[in-house]
Amino acid sequence: MSKINAFEPRHDWTLAEVEALFDLPFMDLVHRAANVHRAWFDPSEIQLSQLLSVKTGGCAENCGYCSQSAHFKTGLKAEKLMDADDVVAKARAARDGGAQRFCMGAAWRELKDRDLPKLATMIAEVKALGMETCATLGMLTADQAKALKAAGLDYYNHNLDTGPDYYKDVVTTRTYQERLDTLSHVRDAGMSTCCGGIVGMGETRRDRAGLLHQLATLPAHPDSLPINGLVPVSGTPLGDKVLSEGKAIDSIEFVRTIAVARIVCPKSMVRLSAGREGMSRELQALCFMAGANSIFVGGKLLTTPLPDMDEDSRLFQDLDLKPMGSVRAEFVAAE
Repeated sequence: MSKINAFEPRHDWTLAEVEALFDLPFMDLVHRAANVHRAWFDPSEIQLSQLLSVKTGGCAENCGYCSQSAHFKTGLKAEKLMDADDVVAKARAARDGGAQRFCMGAAWRELKDRDLPKLATMIAEVKALGMETCATLGMLTADQAKALKAAGLDYYNHNLDTGPDYYKDVVTTRTYQERLDTLSHVRDAGMSTCCGGIVGMGETRRDRAGLLHQLATLPAHPDSLPINGLVPVSGTPLGDKVLSEGKAIDSIEFVRTIAVARIVCPKSMVRLSAGREGMSRELQALCFMAGANSIFVGGKLLTTPLPDMDEDSRLFQDLDLKPMGSVRAEFVAAE
């Protein structure tokens, strides 16, 4: 295996090299990832983001993990796009609660031009609050990406979900190439990309390596790289499979995934996303040691719960962590 140079991000990783990282002895892997992390970031700092579902349910995609798909009966009611004033009020509360980035998610296959003006207003007004702005709105055209950039959107989230070999077992209504095309439009428009995937969906380690290989060989590494742990929702094909078989991703394997993500995409913000509600404090601490440096805080991650801010405040205090770009006292002042 080639020597890891923390100061020279690579875009020529082979799948075999990424698999070899997963196969390293656990302590060695985490140590290497921690060294890479420290080459680019202050290991005591964590970025805080908050996510709001601005349009919930009724999505035409058949992503097998998603409670918002119109293909599955999960009891989730489809809702219309929220009013801009309500979204801005939520963003203001998130900012006042310590969030630094506000992410807006809409459950649909692709952005429709008719919704652009309303979304542009949301983005501009959230940006005016002094927060970083992020959105996940499905597939984009090149012109739509430019319009979102002009409105003040900093980041666009569009996950690859899994490696290319397992993708057909996850979703069939959108191709892998369509996902890559949207990311290309986002980069060409000058926005930062937020792109990662989901683990614990029944995929193999090779599939997880395949996902990270895809991310590491993009023309530009994702600026944010969310690693989601599947939250199995009854009524979804993948959720029902996990619930019936009782198989979730092993905690140590999850940490390995975080560590490999940090090594192959050293400058990315590696985010603990969905599934953090079910993680122990110790598991989260291991993930931070292995290179995770971003989390969602407060409320819900679209339709799944997250720890409240008080829990995160206590965790940060016990681990001597602080929000990125701020002082620790501001985060724990309510304790």
